[in-house]
Amino acid sequence: MSDTTTPAANGSSQTNGETVQGNASPVNAPITILAQYTKDLSFENPKAPASLAAAAKQPPQVEINVDVQARDLENDVYEVVLRVVATARPAGPDGKAEANADVAFILDLSYAGLFALKGVNDELRKPVLLIEAPRLLFPFAREILANTSRQGGFPPLLINPVDFTELYRRQAGQVQNEQAADPATADA
Repeated sequence: MSDTTTPAANGSSQTNGETVQGNASPVNAPITILAQYTKDLSFENPKAPASLAAAAKQPPQVEINVDVQARDLENDVYEVVLRVVATARPAGPDGKAEANADVAFILDLSYAGLFALKGVNDELRKPVLLIEAPRLLFPFAREILANTSRQGGFPPLLINPVDFTELYRRQAGQVQNEQAADPATADA
């Protein structure tokens, strides 16, 4: 879908059906999504059909791990990869996952996007790539995860929204702790 602006006779402009008063000029967004795509997708159901029968009696407990990586490609274009790994284990009588239980399923998705950053200073570049970019990718990744688990014979995996700001803070804190523990890397 493109964003088009049409001038009107009264000096206002119309953008995709919405009228904007005043002098309309294109807005230069600091972040632009150039592409988004499934980079890697894996669904393993190693104990089927027994795992499906167990899940019909009591839904499995699912552990979710989320990771975000970004890399510079060229000319202010970056690839951001949102990786979500869901590991489901049968629930015990108390509803909690059994520690030594076999895996019901493992769902591993790496969903990526290409982002162009214009006018973003160096100080803000990393937070934009590791907070805003995955926030934009997440709804699409969530849909893929739900559809894949459903097609694997389990209920759709509906993941709650992820606080990418908190994830970024934890990763930054972890890096600082590692640097403090190893003085050789702190000087590098």
